[in-house]
Amino acid sequence: MYRLQKPFAMNKTRESNISSCYSRIQIMHKTTAGRKPKKKIYHRVQELDRVMDLHKKPSLILQLKSIIQSQKTTSLLLRDLEKEVGFVHKWTYMAVIERYPTVFRVFGGQGSPPAVTLTEKAKKIAFLESEARAEMEPILVRNLRKLLMLSVDCKLPLKTIDLISDELGLPHDFKNCVILKYPEFFRLDEMNGREFLHLENWDSSLAVTAREERLSSQELMLITKRVRISKDGNFPGPFAFQLRFPVGFRPNVSYLEEVERWQKMEFPSPYLNARRFEVSDPKSRKRAVAVLHELLSLTMEKRLTSAQLDAFHSECRLPSRLLLCLIKHHGVFYVTNKGVKSTVILKEAYDGTTLVHKCPLIEYRDKFMALIGRNECSSCNEAKILEKL
Repeated sequence: MYRLQKPFAMNKTRESNISSCYSRIQIMHKTTAGRKPKKKIYHRVQELDRVMDLHKKPSLILQLKSIIQSQKTTSLLLRDLEKEVGFVHKWTYMAVIERYPTVFRVFGGQGSPPAVTLTEKAKKIAFLESEARAEMEPILVRNLRKLLMLSVDCKLPLKTIDLISDELGLPHDFKNCVILKYPEFFRLDEMNGREFLHLENWDSSLAVTAREERLSSQELMLITKRVRISKDGNFPGPFAFQLRFPVGFRPNVSYLEEVERWQKMEFPSPYLNARRFEVSDPKSRKRAVAVLHELLSLTMEKRLTSAQLDAFHSECRLPSRLLLCLIKHHGVFYVTNKGVKSTVILKEAYDGTTLVHKCPLIEYRDKFMALIGRNECSSCNEAKILEKL
C-alpha cells in the first residue's frame, strides 16, 4: 500500500477507546535529511462537520413524533413526557415543542391536563411513512443479506445488527417484521447465550460492491488507455476508489504517483472470505478499505460511529489499527468529532452537506423536516406536495 502521511505518536489502543483522538491528529510530512518532520493537523471538512450539526434537530423531532404516534390517543400528556425520555431530556423536548408549532400542537388547560399532538399538516405527512417503509423493505432485505455476506462466516450477532438498525433503516421490531418474514434468506440461532443471524443462501448476484456498481461504461473504456492521474488523485479503473482530498491539502508529485500505483492495484472482493488473505499483503490492506467502504454504503446516510464500526471488527476482519487506516485514506473517509460520538463518513456520498442518493425513508424524512423550514426536499414535486397539505 502506498505511504500516506503517517500519524504522529499514535495510540495503539482499540478503536472504542480512541474516539477522543479524532479531533486533533498530527500528520508527519516527508522532508530532507537533517530536518525535523513537519507536523500538520488533520484537515477538517466544514461541510461534513455541518452534516452532523444538521442531524441533531431532525433526530429530536422525529423521535418525539414516534413517541406521540405510539400513544393510543396519538397525543401525549406533557406530564408523561418525563416517563418517555427521562427528566434530563424532558426539557430539551419541551423546547422542541415550543419552537416548532408547525409540527407540534399543544392543547388542553382549564381543567384538562395539557397534552401535545401533531398538527394536521404533520399528520398528513406522517401518514406517508407507511408507504416509505413499504418501499424500503426490499432494500432492507437486500442490504441485510449483503451485510451478512461481508462477515467471515455469513453470520452476525443480533445485537450487532441492532446497534446499527437505525442507520440501516430497519424498524424497531425488525426481528419479527423483517427477519422472521423471510425464512428463505435468514435464520436465527443461539450460540453460547448469544443470538446470531445466519444467511441461509449465498447469492452471487449480490456480491457486487457499491463502488463496482457506480463504474460507468465510459470509465471502463478509459481503462485500456494510458491516463495520467489528475491532481485530485482520481483514476479511471476497475480497482480505483473515488477520492476527495480536503481543501488545503496539496499533494506533491511523488505522493500522487504513490496514489496512482495504489489506485491501479488489484485487490480481492470484500465478499470473499477474509481468512483466505494475509493481513500484511498490500492487496489485503486495500481490500480492508473496500470492506469499510461497503459497510458505510449499506447505511442510509453513509456514515457510522466509531463504536459501530468497531462492533464489526472480528466478524469482518477490520484493520487492527482502524483509526490509522481511516486517516491514511482521508480521500475516501472523513472522521468527525461533531455530535455526541465520533463518526466516520463516506466522502463521495455527499455533495457539500447534501446526501447525493436518498432512499425512500430519507426522502420521507426530508418532507417532514420541510415543515420547520429545512429546505431539503429532493425535488420540486415534493415542495409542491407540501404546499397542498
